[in-house]
Amino acid sequence: MFKMIAFDMDGTIADTIPLCVEAFRRSVSPYVGHELSEQEIVETFGLNEIGMIKALVSENWEAALQDFYCAYTLLHRQITKPFPGILELLTVLKSQNIILALVTGKGEKSCRISLKELGLEHMFDAICYGSEKAPNKKENIEGLLKEYSISRNQFCYVGDAVSDIRACGKAGVTCFSAAWQDSSDIALLEKENPGRVCSSVENLCQFIMRDNTEW
Repeated sequence: MFKMIAFDMDGTIADTIPLCVEAFRRSVSPYVGHELSEQEIVETFGLNEIGMIKALVSENWEAALQDFYCAYTLLHRQITKPFPGILELLTVLKSQNIILALVTGKGEKSCRISLKELGLEHMFDAICYGSEKAPNKKENIEGLLKEYSISRNQFCYVGDAVSDIRACGKAGVTCFSAAWQDSSDIALLEKENPGRVCSSVENLCQFIMRDNTEW
């Protein structure tokens, strides 16, 4: 069975993607001279918030970053719980001595804000953050395998994006696709990750608890 299970944050642990987009729109738009569209913001996803802001703001990006953290913290108070069933699943996995990791594209500060607001500050055994230069989930997954002496077939990742599937493919590990957001494109996820798309947290639990030798 899996000895380590790693989770994405936004769109997997909690419905925080709309929150991220709105925080960027409110805080960064004044620095670029127009209201940022959702598409402009989403195109920077994969980088942490420092990299995202640097990709959008040519001057005073440090001030824009501080404004983002303020907006993100305030808006996050509207979302104070994980998706239904997530806390229960994490608790069960932890009780079975499965190592829990968080591998996110977020930077450390925004991730810490989210974990605090969601009451998950002490849930994860390891946390890997995003980079401002390039998406780095593959490298972070490989780092966890090495650090904990975990083989690839003893590890799985849970994420909501196609990019998560591809990063796991490059790292040679199993990916389960979280498709419990209202906005999930289940058909696209199924095309990229056939047989491993979970429409609910309960569905994910069933996948995890099955003998992973069949994968």
